[in-house]
Amino acid sequence: MEDRISAGLYLEMTKLSPAEYARQRVAEVLALAEVERATWWQNQRPNRKEFPRRLPEFTTLGVYEVGPAFKAPEPPSDVTGHHFHHYPRPGQGNLSGKPTLGLELVLVSPKTPEGAQALRDWADFVHIRQIAAASVPGFTMITPYENVTGGEPRFMHFYEMDTEDAEGAFQRMVPETQKRIGNSGKLWDEWFGHEQLVIDYVNTFARVGEAWSRESGR
Repeated sequence: MEDRISAGLYLEMTKLSPAEYARQRVAEVLALAEVERATWWQNQRPNRKEFPRRLPEFTTLGVYEVGPAFKAPEPPSDVTGHHFHHYPRPGQGNLSGKPTLGLELVLVSPKTPEGAQALRDWADFVHIRQIAAASVPGFTMITPYENVTGGEPRFMHFYEMDTEDAEGAFQRMVPETQKRIGNSGKLWDEWFGHEQLVIDYVNTFARVGEAWSRESGR
């Protein structure tokens, strides 16, 4: 995050409040091997309607920056965990020198296993490419990750923002991208979707807190 790409990100989703989650869970995960840093985030627009969703809604998102040897723990019954490793392509966007205060979390899967590579190529070279090129105010880096199990959600697009108003930045994204490609025609159709695209989850989050593990030396 911010000025680096983590080898992996371990996400936890829960309906606990950010304060409850931080008190009950963060130190426990930070104590695991290969965990460097924890941040926890509050959902900025619960139960949004403009995108389909296959994952249940949640209030709080925990994000753990982890090393390549990290083993995901068995989470408590009121927490769901997803472990992703960095997909071997670079993030796209710009570094602002400011901390990451907002996120757009996008989780997607292919309709068929055979379509995974086509979906990944579209996401990297068409969809994310145009958003990064639009330099949307508030957006910094967009980094692709893949589920370590190969299961669903298969891919994560991790949009970092240097503003706490992640939802406001997200609402600017489509208009700013349209300035580059228009809102109709071939370029728009290619950018807007892909025949293999299945949306598992989309939402925005504002950072509530952070903590570093002892292993990090911070």
